[in-house]
Amino acid sequence: MKEYKYKINGNEYKVGIGDVDDNNIVQVEVNGVPYKVELEKAAPAKVVSTPRPAAAPRTESGEKVIAKPVATTGGAYSVKAPLPGVVLSINVKVGDTVKAADTVVMLEAMKMENAIHAGKDGKVASISVNNGDSVLEGAVLITIE
Repeated sequence: MKEYKYKINGNEYKVGIGDVDDNNIVQVEVNGVPYKVELEKAAPAKVVSTPRPAAAPRTESGEKVIAKPVATTGGAYSVKAPLPGVVLSINVKVGDTVKAADTVVMLEAMKMENAIHAGKDGKVASISVNNGDSVLEGAVLITIE
């Protein structure tokens, strides 16, 4: 029998609780006075079957529909994160002219600072991240035209 001490509204109670028998009855003793407590029977567990996902959409010829990246036109170049990390600083602004070797973003990954270079001469068209952003490998950081 497990024993517990409770204090309710300033009154102390010493409660002993026994095991549940086959009829859902428990022997409980409160301050030395025995009681038989009948527990409510638990409702049977409900089994829920999860629906299977629908098959992938297919074209009229039966081929799977797969989203493919759209090729950009106009010579835009994306500077992408070479590994996952946190953007520490952005060293350029939209409209700045950069050389291929210029450091455009500082990225912290695995407790190391990594200088991300432009990779191409051009003009900064857009910046897709902010200081403090977490980025995954391959995420576009800056677009250069």
